[in-house]
Amino acid sequence: MTQPARDLEAARSARDLYGVELRRQRQITGLSLDRLSDIVNYSKTHLHGVETGERLPLPPISEKLDVAFGTGALFQGLWGAVKREYTPRRFDHCLELEAQAVRIQAFGASLIPGLLQTPAYMRALFEEGERGRACKEIDGLVAARLSRQEVLRGDGSPGCWWVLSEAALRLAVGGPAVMREQLAALLPLVNTRRTTIQIAPFALGAGSLTSGTLILLTLPDSSTPLYQEGAGYGEIFDDRETVTRRMGDFDYMKACAFSPRESAALIQSVLESYEPCESPWT
Repeated sequence: MTQPARDLEAARSARDLYGVELRRQRQITGLSLDRLSDIVNYSKTHLHGVETGERLPLPPISEKLDVAFGTGALFQGLWGAVKREYTPRRFDHCLELEAQAVRIQAFGASLIPGLLQTPAYMRALFEEGERGRACKEIDGLVAARLSRQEVLRGDGSPGCWWVLSEAALRLAVGGPAVMREQLAALLPLVNTRRTTIQIAPFALGAGSLTSGTLILLTLPDSSTPLYQEGAGYGEIFDDRETVTRRMGDFDYMKACAFSPRESAALIQSVLESYEPCESPWT
């Protein structure tokens, strides 16, 4: 039996506002949770959780709700507000630019970049780096980051080029099973019409990009602002001097990194090195 809906306060959070509006639209149209579940192809349990504020709406449910209720982009807009509640404020502008970009280039010094992360890898990062957070909060962080990957889908998706440090492959986030799944997810994207992945090997040495994350975002007007992040900071730059210097650094990394074919071979090799481990306590 479905539990009674808890009281939501639309002014308290975007998450509550989403639930309030979902319930309101469902009541206006006279749809039961069972019927709405059939229409949008999401479980009744998930819909009830969203409506009561206990769960975050999993993408792309917002688009499906707008179609089901004829609400234009209402729920898509509300989802944008919900995501911002689970995103560091310094990263907000980068997300806005990322959604507009026609080309995305990024360097990952020690971690797999967000657009390439599997849900299990994301969760492990948040659990290991955000100790003390409730499971529901981590669910929200994972859902918000996972929604970024929507920009990679569809005919209008941007061209993407990633250079990853070898360290990102070997830092065992979440353990062997998580890393095997994560590295396996990289392989189909190494060399496609719209995606390229190269690995910068340890032998390349320390460079100007090895201390953090760099994201270059080419917009429809051909401008290329960048987001640079390190320990405890993150900032957007769009001045010509900084952008030109960092584009040169990234081009140098591309030139020195392994080719896509060599990169795929290294990814496969590291993947195979992550053998399941037995607990030392058994």
